[in-house]
Amino acid sequence: MTAAVHIPEYEDEELRAGEELAREPAFWLAHLLLTLGHGDEEPEAYGVAEEAYDAMLERLGDAESPGLVLRMPFGRGHTACVAYQNFEDENVIDFFVHHPDWGRLGFLGQHGPHGSGPGLAWRELTALARSTDDDAPEGLGDEARRLLLLLPVLGDADTPPEAQQTVAEALVAVGLRAETARELAARLVDETGPAHQPRWSVAVDSPIPVCSSDHSPRRIPLALGITEEQAHVLAEALSGSR
Repeated sequence: MTAAVHIPEYEDEELRAGEELAREPAFWLAHLLLTLGHGDEEPEAYGVAEEAYDAMLERLGDAESPGLVLRMPFGRGHTACVAYQNFEDENVIDFFVHHPDWGRLGFLGQHGPHGSGPGLAWRELTALARSTDDDAPEGLGDEARRLLLLLPVLGDADTPPEAQQTVAEALVAVGLRAETARELAARLVDETGPAHQPRWSVAVDSPIPVCSSDHSPRRIPLALGITEEQAHVLAEALSGSR
């Protein structure tokens, strides 16, 4: 059995480390299609066997099993997490950041019946994908996997045109079929265009960027309530400067 994971504000929930799933192309296809709301697509089109995909969907949505969390350490002791939690009447995927000194979580978004987002600007997503914490003993270290894990909470009017190619290359790197990776990448990056995407700005009272979307948990600074020093360290870590 995979190891139990304790995360502040999840102490009443049984979570198990899920990083071993990241070795399976079926996980990445399920993770990305579920968060798109297109979990019933044909997996063979993306190079994933139907049996493997169905088994992964069952595992990720099993209300009888402990929830799963995939962790992504980044600068100065922060960790981005994606937690799959399943209940009798709903399934949710939470995206959040935590730090052992905070005593709280910084929410990036949720996919589920009461979903919220977006939670990351493109520059933050790519910075987190490249950033690692050498002192962290666990979690995902591969850049492609890190990018795709948090991609579902991307939303940014300033996402550059080359983002689709970056995502397509990451999809191929985790084992999905190259012939369909670009089409899937276009959907994942969001084809609605910059006019329909939120914008990010830094307010006068916090160094942490906030999002213009009414549905984003980052309408307020991430991890609101941490100290001023902690906020500056987090802002630097999100930007990749530390």
